[in-house]
Amino acid sequence: MQGFSGKGLGCVRGERRVFAGLDFDVVSGRALLLTGANGSGKSSLLRIMAGLLRADAGMMLWNDADIADDEEAHRTRLAYVGHTDPVKPALSVIENLSFWARMNGRGTSEDTALIQFGIDHLADMPARHLSAGQRRRLTLAQLAVGQNSIAGPPLWLLDEPATGLDDAAVAMLANTVLAHLTHGGIAVISSHGGALDTAIEGHAARLDLALFAR
Repeated sequence: MQGFSGKGLGCVRGERRVFAGLDFDVVSGRALLLTGANGSGKSSLLRIMAGLLRADAGMMLWNDADIADDEEAHRTRLAYVGHTDPVKPALSVIENLSFWARMNGRGTSEDTALIQFGIDHLADMPARHLSAGQRRRLTLAQLAVGQNSIAGPPLWLLDEPATGLDDAAVAMLANTVLAHLTHGGIAVISSHGGALDTAIEGHAARLDLALFAR
């Protein structure tokens, strides 16, 4: 059983304190849904969890050990999907997935991941020709490639991953997240509600950032 937690976290952006005294705790097989209005700090908290932004106060723990003690180990245990899709435009769709597989481990084949997100017919297309929705599907397909792999990251940090997706793609994403949780993974997801939340709510707790606003 693995656990990821935060104690007394605070965040200041510019001269504004976004949140303070924030605690969270999530374990293997469970998700944490971050809720709150725009500006409440959901994206900032995910960036802090990913080590991309320093917390103003508090600490984060992985299996009760401070992640600051080994930041490189923390980076290798997580997959972070932000608002910008990390797609290399000069590479084809399948080449992008193969690159991610080499980085994060291959539990599912690239072809299966493309089928899972309904873009298998685009495998040989240069990524620069993809639409915004297709780029998002490709980004999320990297999660499918890494899942079920011993080397795959156990911690997924997803910032509004359903943005720009149609209903079918949201259902594909929900199935991918549920498979990750079933295999003992952990997911932290920011969301404004919707079908993804509904699909995984039986496996998730909610954290309302409005409770920690200052």
